[in-house]
Amino acid sequence: MGITTTRAEGGREPLVYVVDDDPDVLEAVGELLLSVGLRPALFASPSDFQGALRRDVPGCLVLDVRLPGRNGIDAFADLRRTGIDLPVIFISGHADVLMAVRAMKAGAFEFFTKPVRNQDLLDAIHAALAADAAGLETRRRLATVRQAHDGLSAREREVMSLLVEGLMNKQIAGRLGVSEPTVKGHRLQIMRKMGVRSLPDLVRAAALLDAGRG
Repeated sequence: MGITTTRAEGGREPLVYVVDDDPDVLEAVGELLLSVGLRPALFASPSDFQGALRRDVPGCLVLDVRLPGRNGIDAFADLRRTGIDLPVIFISGHADVLMAVRAMKAGAFEFFTKPVRNQDLLDAIHAALAADAAGLETRRRLATVRQAHDGLSAREREVMSLLVEGLMNKQIAGRLGVSEPTVKGHRLQIMRKMGVRSLPDLVRAAALLDAGRG
């Protein structure tokens, strides 16, 4: 069957983007993905792909190293500069060790030389999709925690900071020059607004916020 460019629209299933200027390669990879229940989005150029990219569902990119006008590694660098951290699996028609090293140092998920065994490619794609799904869930969690933290008052943020440092209510009260019942009241409000039930949960939320700032 002939597979044309697949629009990356609708659906919540993971997307496997494939960029290759060879229509036969696109068709073959598209058929392979469909045969195992994966959803392909096929493109002849990086610019077409970027215009259809979705980051609300897990995905990965299978990218040809040698493309007309520029190479795939430069296109990969462009993605990273724009903050897109989609896992990228490179496929090269040449056994170019230096190119492979450059790609892996730049953060490529995997690098294959054609011809690629179907199972090897599928294993890499499944691993990349799993990694991206985990990253997507972390980003969603971070967005939720950030929104909750933004809803805290300045004093509540101050109390939260001291709580996650391990200070007791009495110690926080002494540090801030307020009564212990006042600290307890802030603590209850912090837990409610942050959507957590225990201090360890609050510490984990704070750690996620710190990691997100890095």
